[in-house]
Amino acid sequence: MNKEEKAKYETRVKVLKALAHPARLKLIDVLAEEDEVCVCDLTDAIGTDMSTVSRHLTQLKNAGIVESEKHGQMVFYRLKVKCLTGLFGCIESVVEGHIKSQLKVLS
Repeated sequence: MNKEEKAKYETRVKVLKALAHPARLKLIDVLAEEDEVCVCDLTDAIGTDMSTVSRHLTQLKNAGIVESEKHGQMVFYRLKVKCLTGLFGCIESVVEGHIKSQLKVLS
C-alpha cells in the first residue's frame, strides 16, 4: 500500500470511528430528519447532559459529518452530507442478511 492509499484508508477510518457510537448514530438520525437542530433539542433526543452531547458533536464535526452555526446564544447543528442514511440502510441490509444466514444454520 502506498502513502496515498494509506492516507485514503486512514481518512475512512476516522469517519467510521466517529460513527462508532450509539449516541452519535442517534444524533445523525435526528439531524437527518431536520435541517438544523439546536444542541438543547439534541440533548433531549439523546437523554444525556449537554457536555456529553457536545463531545459527541465535536467528534462528528472533526470527522466532517456535521457542521454548526451559532444564532445568538444557541448553537445549531446540521448534517454536512445527507448520504449517511444510505450507508445506514446498507448496514441494516448486512445485519439482516447475516441474521438470515444464521437462522438457516439453526434450522
